[in-house]
Amino acid sequence: MIKDKEAFQRLSFLYQAAHCVLAQNPDNQELARFYCHTQNSISRRLVLRQDPSVKRTICKSCFSLLVPGVSSTVRQRKRRNQRWTVVRCLNCGLTKRFLSNPDYKLWSEQPESLLENQMVASERMKGQTFSTMQWPLKTSPAEKATGLNSEPHSRPASKETAVGPQSKEKDLRGK
Repeated sequence: MIKDKEAFQRLSFLYQAAHCVLAQNPDNQELARFYCHTQNSISRRLVLRQDPSVKRTICKSCFSLLVPGVSSTVRQRKRRNQRWTVVRCLNCGLTKRFLSNPDYKLWSEQPESLLENQMVASERMKGQTFSTMQWPLKTSPAEKATGLNSEPHSRPASKETAVGPQSKEKDLRGK
C-alpha cells in the first residue's frame, strides 16, 4: 500500500500539466514554472520523495521544467576521463552535471532500497539480542592508550588521548 497515494497522483498531474503546457506553447514557461513550484512545495510539505528522473528535469533554482531545446541546453562533456551530461537552464543559468556511467545505479534502483528487502533484513535482526549483535563499538581513550582495542587497524594513542586528570579537564571544557 502506498502512503499518500492521492498526493502522488496530484504531483504526477502537476508534472504532466507542466509538460503539456510547454508542448502546446513553448512561450508559456511561467505557467509550467508555477506547476513545478507547486509540485515541489507539496512534496516538501508532505515529506514525499520524488523519483530522481522527475527531480532531474526541474531546475532547483527557478523551478522551470528543463526541456532540451526549449528551456534548457544539454551537452556531453569529457572531464578527467569521465563523461558528464551537463544540463543548463536557459531561464536562470543554473547548470547540473550528471555522470554518464552506464554501470551506475541510483539508490532507488538498487535491490537494497526496496521495502521488501529491508523488511527481510530487519526480521533477521529480530532474532538477535543486543548482546549478540556485531556492532562496531567505540573505544574509550583508556583502551586506546593501553592498546586493549580489538581492532587490528587501530593506531596507538597520541599524547592528547592519554588518561589523566589534565585530559579529563580538557574533555569537560571541550564539550
